[in-house]
Amino acid sequence: MEPKLIVCDEPVSALDLSTQARVLDLFLEIQQETGVAYLFISHDLAVVCHISHRIAVLCHGEVLEFGEAGSVTENPGHPYTQRLLMASPVADPARQKARREARLAFLAQQ
Repeated sequence: MEPKLIVCDEPVSALDLSTQARVLDLFLEIQQETGVAYLFISHDLAVVCHISHRIAVLCHGEVLEFGEAGSVTENPGHPYTQRLLMASPVADPARQKARREARLAFLAQQ
């Protein structure tokens, strides 16, 4: 078997962080060795950012935003994507505080 596409629906969601990292690294290794493409479905933005070259943000079955991973995560264009990214926790307390303040400012505009 030499598939060109593998659909991965929440493949690491039930795993602890260190196991997640090992599995994601394995996905990347397989991709480099075989050239296989992944359709990677996840609610975990850290996972999505680590594994993806391009990201599509969906809400209720509708694609709201699509683009290169860095573009979508660093400069989201859709308000839903902005809220989704602001809700994602970060390990750095200063960045988390800044994100919380940005989220509150964003919600105040709505």
